[in-house]
Amino acid sequence: MPKDQTIGGLPDSLAARVEGDIAILRLARPEKRNALNDATVYGIDTFFNTLPENIRAVVLHGEGDHFSAGLDLTELTIRSTVEAVHHSRNWHRVFDKFEFGRVPVVAVMHGAVVGGGLELAAACHVRVAERSAYYALPEGTRGIYVGGGGSVRIPRLIGVSRMMDMMLTGRTYGAEEGLAMSLSHYLVDDGAGLAKGIELAQRIARNTELTNYAIMHVLPRIADSDRAGGYMMESLMAAIASGNDEAQSRLRDFLEKRAPKALRQ
Repeated sequence: MPKDQTIGGLPDSLAARVEGDIAILRLARPEKRNALNDATVYGIDTFFNTLPENIRAVVLHGEGDHFSAGLDLTELTIRSTVEAVHHSRNWHRVFDKFEFGRVPVVAVMHGAVVGGGLELAAACHVRVAERSAYYALPEGTRGIYVGGGGSVRIPRLIGVSRMMDMMLTGRTYGAEEGLAMSLSHYLVDDGAGLAKGIELAQRIARNTELTNYAIMHVLPRIADSDRAGGYMMESLMAAIASGNDEAQSRLRDFLEKRAPKALRQ
């Protein structure tokens, strides 16, 4: 597959390209601060449904001055209660394709990471923030409530009490505070986020597919299970992973000092 191949079939609010074995998905509504409308969410669905088989990791970032200012609020003004429930459930379904999809996703955040934008970032596995990034959940001040899975994902990152404060008061956190709170894993200078995200995705892509799958799908379920069930699930997954042919080959290379230096560290 040629380097820098584009991925088609997406709305104008998204753009995607392939670099080797990683795909880079860009939110492309800078004039709307990358607010998420239905077309964008359905486009994300299409992107993951048509992801080339050779892709081993995805990088998500935003065009312009912001990652995403969240839900395009014009989408709420014409919905009945039942329609709003289905709208929220569709976000859950699509965002699950980040969290529980085929490959890990690295989010690169800058500027506004607000409301649905923070919900989107929380569904990713690794988050890189530039120093311009700021985080908020202003739904409470607007008379609405999070609907993209934030009630489930964000408390797992920062705790229920802190999320409650953000929603009740409209409190905003800066990039350094976000790093300390686990809203991001890495903090880089402005303009350096995408390069860092690609670097991390390339590192992730070198892992075995089975190990990445276990980390994405099994680890969070172990964390949610009882201790005894978690131990058993861990034992089973460890046995399956280490018995994989690719894992056995890598272990032999490591023991016989044939593995690349990065894999011996």
